[in-house]
Amino acid sequence: MHRAAHRILKTDPVMAALIDAAGPCKIRSREVQQPFEALARAIAHQQLHGVAAERILGRFVALFDAATFPAPQQVIDAADAQLRAVGFSYAKIAALKDLARKTLEGTVPPAAELALLGDLEIIERLSSVRGIGRWTVEMMLMFQLERRDVLPVDDFGIRNGFRLAYGLKGMPTPRALAQFGERWKPWRSVAAWYLWRACELARDGKLAACALPPRLALVKRRAVKKQKQAPHKQAPRKEAQRKQTKPAAKTLAKGRRGARARAVR
Repeated sequence: MHRAAHRILKTDPVMAALIDAAGPCKIRSREVQQPFEALARAIAHQQLHGVAAERILGRFVALFDAATFPAPQQVIDAADAQLRAVGFSYAKIAALKDLARKTLEGTVPPAAELALLGDLEIIERLSSVRGIGRWTVEMMLMFQLERRDVLPVDDFGIRNGFRLAYGLKGMPTPRALAQFGERWKPWRSVAAWYLWRACELARDGKLAACALPPRLALVKRRAVKKQKQAPHKQAPRKEAQRKQTKPAAKTLAKGRRGARARAVR
């Protein structure tokens, strides 16, 4: 597998240097789980440290007095207060119940059926679950289903690795990275692994410099907000206008009084 991937990837000089520096690709497959369990665990880990998430999951499993992971119907039947008590937020409770419903409906299929689907169909179906985004599904594709042609262009580490390896002044846009990555087909999962390694190589001072950075769209930096000086500049002008207006108003008022006096006469 790796030899076949390297033959394609090494046609890109920068990727060839990454391969030489990082060595053979070592994508480690995770324990195979049913999609319901894998996605439920992913929901639990969102915005939490791994240790804290695992403690919540431990209490979650113990809640149902089962040695195995809870079934979708059990999650649906559980009261929100029970799930809140084990540590889930209300948003995650809603996500878990939506996942359970979509699993029973068949939108989230069992592992055997999921393995027969194409990457894009899996992304479309699983990301329809509340709280599950494209990145989560892409990680499942890479590390559980062992799909070889996945490039998670929204992943910060991959985009930053590309920036460092290819000598860019800014982060590439996801769309630009996806277009550039077309040259790595059908081994974009392997390319992604090497882009992650580029961050580590740069940190250790072992990343080769890119002689000719590619020209592609970068994320625009937020413009620095200018200090608001307009009120200070406009104040004298407004004051001058106010001073000019007062005499004019007085002159006009005197003229009107004079005209009325002449009319009376």
